[in-house]
Amino acid sequence: MHPAARTRTTFRAGPTPVPQPRSRRIRSLIDADALRVLHRAARILLDDLPDLTDRLLAVLREQEPAYRTALENDHAATWQEVYRSLRHSVTSLLDPRGTREAAHRCTWRIGVTRAEQGLPLDALLHAFRLGGSLVWQRLVEETTRSEPEDTRLLVHVATDVWNFVDEHCTLVADAYRQAERQLAWRRENRVRLLAAALLDGTSRIADLPETAERLGLPEHGRYVVVAVAGGPPQDLPPGRNAYWHAGVEADHGIVLVGDEGTGEADRDPVAALALPTDRPAGRRIGVGSAVTGLAAVGDARRLADLALSICPPDGGTVRLTEHLPEALVVSCPELGATLTERVLGPLLRLEPADRDVLLDTLVAWFACEGSAQRAGERLYCHRNTVLNRLRRCEQLIGRSLSRPHDVVEISLALTARRLLRG
Repeated sequence: MHPAARTRTTFRAGPTPVPQPRSRRIRSLIDADALRVLHRAARILLDDLPDLTDRLLAVLREQEPAYRTALENDHAATWQEVYRSLRHSVTSLLDPRGTREAAHRCTWRIGVTRAEQGLPLDALLHAFRLGGSLVWQRLVEETTRSEPEDTRLLVHVATDVWNFVDEHCTLVADAYRQAERQLAWRRENRVRLLAAALLDGTSRIADLPETAERLGLPEHGRYVVVAVAGGPPQDLPPGRNAYWHAGVEADHGIVLVGDEGTGEADRDPVAALALPTDRPAGRRIGVGSAVTGLAAVGDARRLADLALSICPPDGGTVRLTEHLPEALVVSCPELGATLTERVLGPLLRLEPADRDVLLDTLVAWFACEGSAQRAGERLYCHRNTVLNRLRRCEQLIGRSLSRPHDVVEISLALTARRLLRG
């Protein structure tokens, strides 16, 4: 071959167009025809949306009791909701990309609204699937009526139609569940706020009926508040007649112990709570005294906190009604400190070794109900040694252990020193 010819051949060379397979060209033509048939039927459905809405609502009324109730309560709003949803479904067949965002917003709003109204999610999803089924049925009916020979072409777009239905079922379920979680959080938060106001003593009288309903407790009952500190709060049982409120320094249980006006004796609140027997080491429980009505729970909480403050640091249960002298001291620390100094001051200013021996003797004597013999056994010394120490105490503080008034003062002063020393 001549070189020039070879050159010309080289210049003419280039990528050769790949012929499109016959099957693909046929498929493209079929898809285009199917879309043409789909769009023609969808435009007719747009003009027929009110009738389509009525048909769907009739089916829902028959098959879904929840929608039957919704229609009875607000027929107009339910009709408009179904109409808008169907309109977005049909227009999405004509312009999927252009209408996608608006259709999603509509479906999301429906999911949120129905969650807020308490319509069951199963009923909502059933309604969406029925709507999709009805739209498909009307597309087939209209095509069969106007162009029977084109009906077979709809098979090629059926997947797209049902993918749309599935997409919006998923979307409405997501919206419903998210709204449901938010509603649950708001309800729980409302309960916490109502309980906190109750325990703080700041509840409004107008809120008491709602508080009683949400806490599941009668408004007019006999209540004790139990304060618990130390140990994880999650092991505290819910209790049928109690409500637990978690706090920073202590958890509080509002415990129903009796019904007002029935003459029923108050139940033991600790027993009513069924607190676990294997309590964590260091757990302290303060039990206040009973009050009448939820409106007085704030007072009951303060009494429970008072009882809790008397609990030993290593744990235990203190019922306020069994420790009223201690409660009196702790309720006014300034007066307790003044009483301690006024009564025990001369003792407290002794050398530590001497001071501790005399104070321990006084404490033991009171603990043994005034028995020098038993106090001596507790202190590992003779009873006469106890008596000699007690006489020295009397001389130092200027009070007599044989005078009731002085005994009360000394006892309260010892209690105040023990409880307020920290």
